[in-house]
Amino acid sequence: MWADSHCHIDFDDVGEAAVDEARVAGVTRLVSVGTDADHSRAAIAVAQRHDGVWATVGLHPHEASRPVDPIVPLLGEAKVVAVGECGLDYHYEHSPRAAQRRAFAAQIGLANDRGLALVVHSREAWDDTFDVLDAQGVPDRTVFHCFTGGPEEARRCLDRGAYLSFSGIVSFKAADDVRAAAALCPPDRLLVETDAPFLAPVPHRGKPNRPAWVVEVGRAVAAARGAEAGEVEEYSWAATAALFGLPLSDHSP
Repeated sequence: MWADSHCHIDFDDVGEAAVDEARVAGVTRLVSVGTDADHSRAAIAVAQRHDGVWATVGLHPHEASRPVDPIVPLLGEAKVVAVGECGLDYHYEHSPRAAQRRAFAAQIGLANDRGLALVVHSREAWDDTFDVLDAQGVPDRTVFHCFTGGPEEARRCLDRGAYLSFSGIVSFKAADDVRAAAALCPPDRLLVETDAPFLAPVPHRGKPNRPAWVVEVGRAVAAARGAEAGEVEEYSWAATAALFGLPLSDHSP
């Protein structure tokens, strides 16, 4: 059984039919990720309608000019397992950097106060990401989603006790640094994700991504590690359960 630790089921080009499609492919756990108050509500609604689906509540760095307050009441909803995605994105800078840092810091505080996992988005902003995390206190369960760094950045994350989640980028021809990071990541800290509808893995690159294709991500991670896909399936499932506080088995109470 595979777990897609990060997808956007409510986004265009995905939709709730993707849940059943994923199950057919052997992907029986999905975490549907919020990016603002409206998308967080939609992620929660999807999770509450489907077994094997959980939700996060967050304000994406692209939306960081908006207030954080509207997401706070959503954190107590059933099946919410994390704060985020939140963090810093200096590639697009759809929100000013100062606003991004403020929103990120506030959400780290929410994760710490609520005892929830934290889902971090960091793009071209490693030093500031670590500075804000260190200043606020890294939550016990923190994941760098769609990890795009190399071995140096991976070690900095792991030294802080964080998990790394690998997306379809690990299958891209030019992503040698990401594959090197996947190779060194301890198995109990390694997750796989699609980030659907974005970043479809080879051989589906260029198409809207699907949670079912996390199997292809897992195979690419396995190739980078010189491992069997079944090994990655097993330990990424366990790491997803540990990060989000889920039962290890689908049949657990």
